[in-house]
Amino acid sequence: MKNIKQVLTACIVATLMSPTIIWAGDGNWKMGRLYYRMVCTACHKAETGKSIPPSTQTKAEWEAYLAADKHAAGKDTLSHYVSKDYRLSIKDSNRAAAKFSKASNEKMMADIRAFVMHGAKDGPSPASCN
Repeated sequence: MKNIKQVLTACIVATLMSPTIIWAGDGNWKMGRLYYRMVCTACHKAETGKSIPPSTQTKAEWEAYLAADKHAAGKDTLSHYVSKDYRLSIKDSNRAAAKFSKASNEKMMADIRAFVMHGAKDGPSPASCN
C-alpha cells in the first residue's frame, strides 16, 4: 500500500512538472495572432492608418507595456480592448471578436501576450502585421 501511494505521488508530481502543463498556461500565440491582426490591427489601421506590429518592440518592452495596462497614450486600458465586454460590443462587425466572444479575459490576454512575445524584435519569429 505504501508503494502505491509513492508511485501515485510521483506520477502526480511528474504530471504537474511536465512541459505540456507549463506551456498550456502560456497562451496560444497563433490564436493571439489572429485576434491581434483582426481586432487590434484593424482598429489601429482604421484610426491611425498604420498598424503596430509586434516586431516594433523587444520582449522586455512588451512585458512592460502589458504590465502597465495602458493604451491610447494612457487614456484607456489594454485590458478593456481584450475584455469579453469589448469583444461582444464589436462582434457584429468583427469576425474575430465574434469567434472569441466566449473566451475568458485571462485566456485572451495570455494568447495576445504569447503572440507579441513570439513576434517581438528579439522573439523567435519577429512579426509584422501589414
